[in-house]
Amino acid sequence: MAAHNELGKQGEDIAAGYLEAKGYQILDRNYRFEKGEIDVVALMLDPAELVFVEVKTRSDDTWGHPEEAVTEAKKKLIFRVAECYLYEKHMNTVPIRFDVMSINMKMPEHPLIEHFEDAFRMW
Repeated sequence: MAAHNELGKQGEDIAAGYLEAKGYQILDRNYRFEKGEIDVVALMLDPAELVFVEVKTRSDDTWGHPEEAVTEAKKKLIFRVAECYLYEKHMNTVPIRFDVMSINMKMPEHPLIEHFEDAFRMW
């Protein structure tokens, strides 16, 4: 596996652990539809909300903050995959939101984790 893929997987593992520690239930990871993927699909129980999480991981901030890599094109792709997920899982009546998690691994023993709740909207 390429180094950037390993870094991404490590960031997703950190994000999933962070969410679980906050009381979220992880439903899926790396859910794919056509060319798109949602890194983490989680359920927040109180209030009940389905959360689609895009995780961006960087080894440092040389090229900017990780969350800045979530472009408009990426958001559109995430929306499309989320629509498929909702249809496939019969969850069209559950409130949803889209979060971004930024993981900076400049100090791998103490990664900087930022959770941007409701980072962007579908409608």
